[in-house]
Amino acid sequence: METVVLSFSGNLAVLELNRPDSLNAMDVQMLNELVEALRQVEQSDAQLLVIRGRGRGFSAGGDIKTMLSVEDPEKFHEVMNTIQQVIATLYSMPKMVIAVVHGPAAGLGLSFALASDYVIATKEARLAMNFIGIGLIPDGGGHFFLAKRVGETKAKHIIWEGKPMNAHEAYELGIVDFIVEDENEAEQKIAEWQAKPLQAMIATKTLYANLTKEELLKVLQFETEAQQKMRQTEDHREGVRAFLEKRKPNFTGR
Repeated sequence: METVVLSFSGNLAVLELNRPDSLNAMDVQMLNELVEALRQVEQSDAQLLVIRGRGRGFSAGGDIKTMLSVEDPEKFHEVMNTIQQVIATLYSMPKMVIAVVHGPAAGLGLSFALASDYVIATKEARLAMNFIGIGLIPDGGGHFFLAKRVGETKAKHIIWEGKPMNAHEAYELGIVDFIVEDENEAEQKIAEWQAKPLQAMIATKTLYANLTKEELLKVLQFETEAQQKMRQTEDHREGVRAFLEKRKPNFTGR
């Protein structure tokens, strides 16, 4: 694997997103390698999985070049099916999962982090469910995870506004569980979790996952169908043009 680095030590597995030059934006290769990495973690003896990004941020979200290149509806559904597999596996795997967020965690990158059991943010973290800026809706279960954490009404407002949040704003909303000074302090918290009764914690996670996984899978499917429709809109095309031209989009509701 090139875009994902996976390592094991005792009861700990560490998965690092490894496209630092693009702020760990998720392209097709990374998504496919995430499927493989998570499969390896599932089959391992690790009880705790830590996810982080290399370089200046956690993940800027879906890779814009990949989005533009996937025009064929069949290929689009292949990509979305891979995203579904990654998110559903992460959410329900019998391991405790901790996302350590520094720098940007946006769009699909934020959905990916929220599939974890705990989200730790360093003080310079910036989080955004910013699909609205290019006329799209959240995918990767973003609707499901936000509603679980902040409630449906607040989730809609966060999605519709698409505003970046700093670590403290995200913590106040309940999107982030802990704020740390830096990644060294995050390592201290991870060491604390390693010494907890992880089997009992995983049993609770599994109980809840068994109750709610079908709901998540439905949301992922609904997101795929709606996202395909949004990709055909003029607002989406204008949002992409504005993004590439680094200007404010002129949306028309079409």
